[in-house]
Order: sequence, then structure tokens, then C-alpha cells
Amino acid sequence: MRRAGLFGVPWVRPWSWRAFLLGPVVVTMSAVLQGICVAFGAKLYFAAFLPGLFVLALVAGVPTAALAALLTIPLVWWAFMPPFFAFSALTSENADSINLFCLLAVLVIGLADLCRETMAIVSRGGLKHSGESAATNPR
Repeated sequence: MRRAGLFGVPWVRPWSWRAFLLGPVVVTMSAVLQGICVAFGAKLYFAAFLPGLFVLALVAGVPTAALAALLTIPLVWWAFMPPFFAFSALTSENADSINLFCLLAVLVIGLADLCRETMAIVSRGGLKHSGESAATNPR
């Protein structure tokens, strides 16, 4: 871990072995939470994985979160889509769920990256005032 970010969130350097070790841990914790949701009757296959991807992208960066998203798809297909614990042909509904997850994963990871960059700017003291901005007319 490199340093504490805003609000004490520890940051892991992207592309480091710690970041890529954190990815499967977050996917496993999300899978356990998803299993609990399925036990209560939830049919949302990727619901527990999206918050995990956001936190992972915020703490460890985009590459780790992208790898975790790619690991999530076969895991959910195998463990949570019927028939359970077996790969089978995807139905139209299941393929739509995977496509929607891919779209939401890209959006969530992008949002987390923007938040991570904003926290970096704030921790450095904010944006520096250059004295002249593009909005002012020098005349």
C-alpha cells in the first residue's frame, strides 16, 4: 500500500502484485455475498459484484478492477445461472444479463477512476490557481 488517500482509504499501486492479489479476494467476497442473496431468492446475478468492482477500482485502480470484472463473468455463469455449478448454453436472458453487467462494469470502473483521481488532486492540495483562466478575457 502506497499511502492513505482521502478519508483514510488505503491505495494500492495499480499494476502491482498486491493489487492483482486483492482482485480475486474481492471477487470471492462478492461471490459469497451473492450466494447469500441467491439463498434468499434473489435472481439478480451480478448485483453483489458491482459494488465490489467500484471499491476495487477505487483502492487498486482500473487494471485490477477490469481483471476482476473479467473473472466475474465465468464465475457467475458457472455458479449462479441455472443449472448451478455447470456451464450450459446461455439463454437470451442470461446473455442480456452478461451484456448489462459489462456495460455497468465499465461505467462503475470509470466512475471509481474519476473518484480516485479527484482524491489524488484533493490530497495534493487541490488545483493550483494560475492567475489567468480560460474563462476570463484578458482585455
